[in-house]
Amino acid sequence: MAISKLQLPAGLLAHSLGDAAKLAETLALDVAERLRSAVTERGVATLVVSGGKSPVAFFQHLAKQELPWNRVVVSIADERWVPVAHADSNEGLVKRYLLTGAAAAAKFIGLYSPAATVDQAAKDADLALAELPAIDVLILGMGDDGHTASLFPKSPNLDTALLAEGARRCLPMLAPTVPHQRLTMTWALLSTARLPVLSIQGQAKLDTLAAALQPGPVKDMPIRAFLGASLQIYWCP
Repeated sequence: MAISKLQLPAGLLAHSLGDAAKLAETLALDVAERLRSAVTERGVATLVVSGGKSPVAFFQHLAKQELPWNRVVVSIADERWVPVAHADSNEGLVKRYLLTGAAAAAKFIGLYSPAATVDQAAKDADLALAELPAIDVLILGMGDDGHTASLFPKSPNLDTALLAEGARRCLPMLAPTVPHQRLTMTWALLSTARLPVLSIQGQAKLDTLAAALQPGPVKDMPIRAFLGASLQIYWCP
């Protein structure tokens, strides 16, 4: 099945790229253009990214783009509650592959803090995110279970994290199959992004997306919360 075969909501735009390298390059060019426009229009641009292995090539391409990086704010949609030096830290990943060279001039707002508990760390992150300007571009991934950011099905805080009018910007979350506790931006914050992007690779992800596009509860596949007309999907086989 190709992405063109999916029944996408009216207005939702899908980009089908030939391979992972082309996806990373195209997405970096498109994101850079949006960030430039935001700086021109408002004096600042805000980019929120996701972690994991898939975005590394995108980060490397974006870091090489000519941008007024000192006017760009970067944050992360979710984080594992581990020190930044840990191999699984999303903040560490962003700093190694995106905030390098000229891009190191960007301001970074992270979610991790060495608090005594993950609940306190989430409260610390919530306060830090109060300084986050309006999100211009949001880059999301998606798990095979339909989770995005760290909005996992059956996580204890999921209902609160999905509140459209929720007061919290960040909540602690529990991933069902991995050892680390998580911190995630809530739907109330993520949904404010001017340009939300879903970047996925492979047939398995396309099958998950096809399932998510079918009617069903958002809490069963949280990616459903984002499948509105403003979303752009970047996919490659």
